Amino acid sequence: MSNETKTLEDLGGLKGDAQSAPVHVQKLDAHGRAYATGKRKDAVARVWLKPGRGKITVNDKDYTDYFGRPVLQMLLMQPIKAANRSDQYDINVTVAGGGLSGQAGAVRHGISKALTYYEPELRPVLKRGGFLTRDSRTVERKKYGRAKARRSFQFSKR
Repeated sequence: MSNETKTLEDLGGLKGDAQSAPVHVQKLDAHGRAYATGKRKDAVARVWLKPGRGKITVNDKDYTDYFGRPVLQMLLMQPIKAANRSDQYDINVTVAGGGLSGQAGAVRHGISKALTYYEPELRPVLKRGGFLTRDSRTVERKKYGRAKARRSFQFSKR
C-alpha cells in the first residue's frame, strides 16, 4: 500500500492511467467506398458511399421514385444536409424488410454511419443531430389470450 494517493498533486501522476478517447479512423473497402448498415423497426439498409455527383439510388431506383412521399425523402437527406455534403457523394442503398417509413429511417441511419466511416471528422455534427443513434423501438409481439399485443377481447357478461 505504498502507492496510496493522499494529496491532489498525487492525482496528477495518475493521469496516464486513464483511458483516452477513441480515435475514429477512415474505413473503406477495396473499391474506395464506405459501407454501413442502418436499421429501423424491421427494416435493414445496406449503404455504400463513394465520391461522386450526389446520385442516391435505393434498390436500383432513384430515391425520389422509391420514396414517393416528400417527408420520407426529407428524412433521407437530413444527415447529408447536416454535414453540408450534398452533391459530393454517390450513395447506393439496398433496403429490405418493414414498411416505407421504417426503410427511410434505416437508410438515414446507414447514410449517417457511412458518412462517419468516410469522413470521421463529421462524427460530432451527426452525433449532435441524433443521426448515429439506432432507434431500437420495434413492434411488441402478440400475446396468447389477447386480440393484439395488449388489447383484450371484448368482454360480455353473457
